[in-house]
Amino acid sequence: MTRNKTRRATRPTSAHVHLATSAALAEHHAGRAGQVEVFSFGDPVEVLDRRELLDYVECMRMGQWYEPPLPWDGLARSFRAAAHHSSAVYVKRNILVSTFIPHPLLSRATFERLVLDWQVFGNAYLERRDNVLRQPMRLEAPLAKYVRRGIDLSTYFFVQNWQQPYTFSAGSVFHLQEPDINQEVYGLPEYLSALNATWLNESATLFRRRYYKNGSHAGFILYMTDAAQKQEDVDTLREAMKRAKGPGNFRNLFMYAPNGKKDGIQLLPVSEVAAKDEFWNIKNVTRDDQLAAHRVPPQLMGIIPNNNGGFGDVEKAALVFARNEVKPLQDRLLAVNDWMGEEVVRFAPYVLGPAGQADVP
Repeated sequence: MTRNKTRRATRPTSAHVHLATSAALAEHHAGRAGQVEVFSFGDPVEVLDRRELLDYVECMRMGQWYEPPLPWDGLARSFRAAAHHSSAVYVKRNILVSTFIPHPLLSRATFERLVLDWQVFGNAYLERRDNVLRQPMRLEAPLAKYVRRGIDLSTYFFVQNWQQPYTFSAGSVFHLQEPDINQEVYGLPEYLSALNATWLNESATLFRRRYYKNGSHAGFILYMTDAAQKQEDVDTLREAMKRAKGPGNFRNLFMYAPNGKKDGIQLLPVSEVAAKDEFWNIKNVTRDDQLAAHRVPPQLMGIIPNNNGGFGDVEKAALVFARNEVKPLQDRLLAVNDWMGEEVVRFAPYVLGPAGQADVP
């Protein structure tokens, strides 16, 4: 009997259970109301923002061929990441194509693809197509992004993920490359040192784009101190803000608070991003880095000068650029003639203006 009385004495009554449950629920709701939740709207994604792209040091052997020292797919996506990067490449491509003299074996379109691959990937290839008499019919430029060099360094393969590798005929491929200091299998483009500037330029543009699409603000804090608000209303407001993701979806919000205070609900901006000047500084600095890597005068790329004096005489800049940059590229492309045994690649003088007063031989 004593044991049963003790049990009955220590057993909680229904009133005690109700009070404990109410206290637990109140504590739970208080914890939910007091917790901080952070979420963001959908963000644009950068073309490429991986430093490990520059961490490759050698060409990995992959069966019958070597893989390139850098992922060509990354260079291809970075090509259009910033306007100054792709524009500088196109300037060189256009000048070389404009001075090229077509040949029955090498068309202007094929030469254009050859030059573009060479400037983007540091590698370019020409395949000689022969007839049944083993005489050359024409030259084709396979996409450098998918060409791989064999283990013996004389065999070449065309490799795509969804197709079987194609083996080029022995001695039918000419390989033009920018020499690298770490390996001799593939070439590397000269602009690698400016890739970080290219990605930073792209990141700054995406930030401004995200800032503009977000209503020209960098986010806000909905600060609620009104004790008259019910927990259900707070939860409903929280869920409404969570569901309002995506540009343009969260515009207006109605909140009914009949007994609320004037400052019970406040909208506090995180920052007004007065970093507008910083944005322009990043764009200008990264632009200069890219132009320095490509060594292209800014006036040839349509860049508007910030100062009153401008960039100087555009004709003089074009002539210096043609002599110091375009002419060496033309000389290196003449290596195709040594490989073919005949003069397939020829260039006309670089002329400015219809009168031809300024010629670069």
